[in-house]
Amino acid sequence: MKKVLLLMTAFAIVGIAANAQLDPKDHKKEKAEWENKIKQELKLTEDQATKYDALNREYDEKFNTIAQDAGLTKEAQKEKKMALKKEKEAKFFEFLTTEQQAKYKELIDQKKKQMDKPAGTASN
Repeated sequence: MKKVLLLMTAFAIVGIAANAQLDPKDHKKEKAEWENKIKQELKLTEDQATKYDALNREYDEKFNTIAQDAGLTKEAQKEKKMALKKEKEAKFFEFLTTEQQAKYKELIDQKKKQMDKPAGTASN
C-alpha cells in the first residue's frame, strides 16, 4: 500500500513539474491560433470578426478575474469558468448564422477529440 501511495505521489510531482514548465506564451500563441482558425473556418464577416474580438476581450477579463480570486477553490473556479464559457458561447451564437453555428460545434468536437487523445498520438 505504501509503495502504491509513493508511486502515485511521484507521478503527481512529475506531472506538476511538467505542467509548471509550460510557457504562458505558448498558451497565448495557441489561443491566437484557435481564434484565427475560428475566423477562417467560419468565414466570419468583418463585422462578425470585430464582435468576436470584443467578446474575447470581455470574457478574457472575466476569466482572469476568476483565476485571480484567491477566495475560490479550484472546483469553484472551474464551475464559474464553465458557466462563463457557456454564456460566452451563447453571445457568440447571437451573431452567427445557423451554418456557422453548426461548423463551430464541429470544430469544438474536433478539438475535444484531439484533447482526449493520449500525448504523442495526435496527428496533423
